Amino acid sequence: EGAVGVEIPNSRPAIVSLKEVVSGASFVENPSPLAIALGRTASGDPYVTDLGRMPHLLVAGTTGSGKSVCLNAVIASLLLRNPPERLQFVIIDPKKLELSIYARLARHHLMTSPELDEEVITTPSNAVRVLGGVEIEMARRYDVLAAAGVRNIEEFNELAEKGQAVSPEGETLNPISFLVVVIDELADLMMIMAKDVEEPIARLAQMARAVGIHLIVATQRPSVDVITGVIKANFPARLAFQVASKIDSRTILDANGAESLLGNGDALFIPPGRGQPERIHCCYVGPGEIENLVSHIENQPCDFYRHTLRLPQPEGAIGGGDEILGDRDEFFEEAARMVIRQGQASVSILQRRLKIGYARAGRLIDQLERAGIVGPFDGSKAREVLVDEEYLDQISGGHPPQ
Repeated sequence: EGAVGVEIPNSRPAIVSLKEVVSGASFVENPSPLAIALGRTASGDPYVTDLGRMPHLLVAGTTGSGKSVCLNAVIASLLLRNPPERLQFVIIDPKKLELSIYARLARHHLMTSPELDEEVITTPSNAVRVLGGVEIEMARRYDVLAAAGVRNIEEFNELAEKGQAVSPEGETLNPISFLVVVIDELADLMMIMAKDVEEPIARLAQMARAVGIHLIVATQRPSVDVITGVIKANFPARLAFQVASKIDSRTILDANGAESLLGNGDALFIPPGRGQPERIHCCYVGPGEIENLVSHIENQPCDFYRHTLRLPQPEGAIGGGDEILGDRDEFFEEAARMVIRQGQASVSILQRRLKIGYARAGRLIDQLERAGIVGPFDGSKAREVLVDEEYLDQISGGHPPQ
């Protein structure tokens, strides 16, 4: 017997609190470290999804629709499940307001670069450089996985937890953290530097999932010049809040419907692999709750090695002069002179001579390669030294370390 269902909005809609959903069994018992408490369905059931399976999320909605509150709920869900050594963020917030509070987590959960003067990225030029840095981080992770003979981050971390992940130099490697890149307003970036932003987002969306890098991209203006075909094709998971028109709804969902949503967290979500959107009411998390969460994490001790982003050089920059010795590890010049005198470079050599750990020695090798002092990674062989000590004296002012 056929039937038609008609949904009628409540005059006083209930608020779906984040605490309710994250306290429930569907979130607590979810095995994924990237589980997200998204909200409740129209029938009142908790809705928990997995960022790892998406593997990237596109979010759109007008002012007042609940988009920014949802981003905070997503970030809070991930912070509640993961310690700093298992989860890092890169946060890009051109509006400078919604996500600025997370700058206080720079010691714990933010992957940044000493070359930048901000933890939460707010300027388009820094955003482009950071996205380039995430691409470099993606390539570095692929090299690590290839050397370990595994296909994805899950397999690598299983080996690392058993102490079986080993570098080409024979050193035991730690598990790799997940990296979530959050962009709060894509339209602001696309308006100023469309090509420079679109290309790295597309490359990351195509390749980054295997190495544990995931994108969450949000915009108030889901027009075709912001959510381009290239970006849209690589984001199978879409979350649409109330939008201004049917055209905007079709841009984000490939269907009408988002223009008729009620606002204040009412949303349509398309999970990957499903063509039909599901209506959900997203979690509400207030400013006080975010403040309490950030304060709690901020006051926790944090002593793990946090990998920093290596940023691409601006066009026309050369790998010499003061740039080589600026913003470097304090052992950089000593390490450079040591490998020049040795005639070869490897992580294990730096570890023994400088009495430092594997992670710091690996970072020094990366800095030496970037400065043009040593050659690229070549399997189990030590790296070739490309310059002599006279060159190092020229760029450092001729003052060897005491």
